[in-house]
Amino acid sequence: MVETVRSLGLQGVTGYEVSVECALSGGLPAFDVVGLPDAAVKESRERVRAAVKSCGAKFPVSRITVNLAPAALRKEGTIYDLPILLGILAAAGDIDPPPADAAFLGELSLTGALRPVTGMLPMAMAAVRAGVRELYVPAGNAAEASLAGPLTVRPVPGVAALLRHLRGEEALPPAPAWTDSPEPDLGPDFSEVMGQENVKRALEIAAAGGHNILLIGSPGAGKSMLARRLPSILPDMTRREALEATEVWSVAGMTDSRSPLLRRRPFRSPHHTVSAVALAGGGSIPRPGEISLAHHGVLFLDELPEFAKDALEVLRQPMEDGEVTITRAAGSVRLPSRFMLAAAMNPCRCGWRGHPSGRCTCSEAAVEKYVGRVSGPLLDRIDLHVEVPSVDFDAMRRREAPESSAAVRERVNAARARQAERFEGMEIACNAHMTPAMVGEHCRLDERGERILRSAFDRMGLTARSHDRILRVARTIADLEGEEAISAAHLAEAVQYRNTDILRG
Repeated sequence: MVETVRSLGLQGVTGYEVSVECALSGGLPAFDVVGLPDAAVKESRERVRAAVKSCGAKFPVSRITVNLAPAALRKEGTIYDLPILLGILAAAGDIDPPPADAAFLGELSLTGALRPVTGMLPMAMAAVRAGVRELYVPAGNAAEASLAGPLTVRPVPGVAALLRHLRGEEALPPAPAWTDSPEPDLGPDFSEVMGQENVKRALEIAAAGGHNILLIGSPGAGKSMLARRLPSILPDMTRREALEATEVWSVAGMTDSRSPLLRRRPFRSPHHTVSAVALAGGGSIPRPGEISLAHHGVLFLDELPEFAKDALEVLRQPMEDGEVTITRAAGSVRLPSRFMLAAAMNPCRCGWRGHPSGRCTCSEAAVEKYVGRVSGPLLDRIDLHVEVPSVDFDAMRRREAPESSAAVRERVNAARARQAERFEGMEIACNAHMTPAMVGEHCRLDERGERILRSAFDRMGLTARSHDRILRVARTIADLEGEEAISAAHLAEAVQYRNTDILRG
């Protein structure tokens, strides 16, 4: 007899439906799992056998074959323990077949208890798309699964409780939909930074439009301190952005059962020794890397020239496309990577190039070699190049408090609201992601602006990409000012942020 139990699986960060088919037949006792299972799936045989006996049921003595369909996709992890157990018991006649509109997943312990699994949110969303009405999950995953939408989520503490529910003896209560708690702490505040008003302005523009930014300055000028306060001025996440970012974190096993939804934009800051695979994602079984974990958030690279060349170059395509494609022998997956790059670097190897103290010991050739570790194509994809000067004594000792992050964030949210209205119904959410056609439509210039842009294009040797990026930054500056048209002042400010001469001291 063959019984089928609905379950779910993961391919990259996308869920899909899996049918767990269990067949009992005569012959010598055996237990085979087919359908491209990995080692963890195959080991479910022992967990299922022990869990069945622990809950007081009888494990059938016959030839058991379990097929995980579609068989062409590789099955990974421990999520199929529960549906395999139910399929075997249903095929043996110990329980009625599970409801056709219900799906099951979860890892079993030897005692029959259910342990949480990773990737619950994308699988729950796949269940909604597949028409599943009831989803049975480990209790630790119930809050996350409830984020998926119109779906009855039933938390299962163990096999014994689930069998009582399926037999109609004692119902498992559905999990309530998870609700947001008070506003999360946004971390360090801009009010703690003395001086550096020009850098704060550049960070405000970057946050408002989702633009990439590079901070260049001597040691101790405050580059890292300013960048780490960037999350405090980032715009609020929309529900869609929060769910998409949470899906990636869920697959990586980084969500919190008490607060499963990301409510603040991710801020990832990998060490400069990170490998290209750790940055872009991959492995024998492709997993999200740092650029995907920063989806809809910020990827901060401190000491940019110290990163390996292959690690930096892997950023170029995802920065343009908003996704990265990982191809391995096991298959190819597409991972989202719509991130905002923030980077910091010294102007030279010793760090003191251009400092008022004059203590730089680097030759011109040494400076060129150090700056050359960051390729031109990567620099061309960074919208704002900002010099971070050393803070003078008077700015450090002033008594009045600088502007708080809350005030800056209010302006950023207002600018993003204008962009949301402009791009309503489109896939993009901010100015940095405008296509060339959108740039032509939404970034029109008057006669004076055309002269300024032409002069900058000829004088600075701009590329077509940097031409469009200047216009996108100018559009963001106009949005911050609440202006519909881009004025010459907006464009002039955008042009000054493309001054790559600061990279040569």
